Amino acid sequence: MRFKHRSIAVAVACGVLISSTPFSAIATANTPALVSEKNISWKIPYKPLDFVQSVDGSRLFVLTDNSRLLIYEPNGTLKGSIPVDKGVSAIDTDARGENVYLIDSITNTFTSLSVDFVVDIDTTGSPFMGSAEAPVTIAVFTDFE
Repeated sequence: MRFKHRSIAVAVACGVLISSTPFSAIATANTPALVSEKNISWKIPYKPLDFVQSVDGSRLFVLTDNSRLLIYEPNGTLKGSIPVDKGVSAIDTDARGENVYLIDSITNTFTSLSVDFVVDIDTTGSPFMGSAEAPVTIAVFTDFE
């Protein structure tokens, strides 16, 4: 433990001398210094009620007071928005962020909501079978070199 405290003290001293990033250090008589640094911040368009991040860190979910589930990338880019029932008061997610779990405190219900994104793939110039004017293209990736 003594080594960790000394490392924190050195980090605080170095941070004050050479860092241009704002951070704060707080110490009391009975605790070691605590160092914090703001990594990223963005404006949420509605009042947030709950928040969860997928375990793999690829998605951030924010439940808002206007019954919306906002889905963000970790850099703050809004990927999508899903309407939810007015009684939804808590959210959670599975490890990969593919399912969001909703708790509705008005109807006393649990809902598992599958979340996926449609991605357009440009197949211009790619080999194909069938009609070039087909309304759907099925792409099969078999060569991973």
